[in-house]
Amino acid sequence: MVANSYAKTYQTQSVLTASPGRLVLMLYDGALRFVQQANAGFDMPEDDPRRIEIINRNLLKAQAIIDELQDTLNKGAGGEFAVTMDRLYDYHRTQLIQANVSKNRALVVPVEKFLEEIRDAWAEMLRKEDSPCLGGGVALKY
Repeated sequence: MVANSYAKTYQTQSVLTASPGRLVLMLYDGALRFVQQANAGFDMPEDDPRRIEIINRNLLKAQAIIDELQDTLNKGAGGEFAVTMDRLYDYHRTQLIQANVSKNRALVVPVEKFLEEIRDAWAEMLRKEDSPCLGGGVALKY
C-alpha cells in the first residue's frame, strides 16, 4: 500500500512539474495505454463477463484523452495543421465510439497506429527542442 501511495505521489508531481509539451506527450502515452488495455479485453474469451467492461472502460478513457488533446489545439496559432489535427481527432474518436458500440477490434487498430505515429513525432519534436543546439517553441493553448 505504501509503495502505491509513493507511486501516486510521484505521478502527481510529474504532471504538476511537466512542461506543456511534456503534458501532451503524457496524454498520448495514456491514450495508447488505454487502447492497449482495451485490446487486451478483446483478447479475452467472449464468454468472460469482464471482457465487455474492460473494453468499454478503456475505450472511454482513450476517447476522453483524445478530447483533451483536441482541446489543447491552438487553432489561431496552428493554422491549417491545427485544423487538420482537429479533424483527425474527431475521426479517430468516432472510430473508438463505433468500436466500443460494436465491440469491433478492427476499428481500434488504425486509431492505435495514428496515436503511435503522432506520439513518436511529438516525442522527437520535444527531443529536438530540448537539444542545446536547437531552439523553438510549441504553439499550445497553455
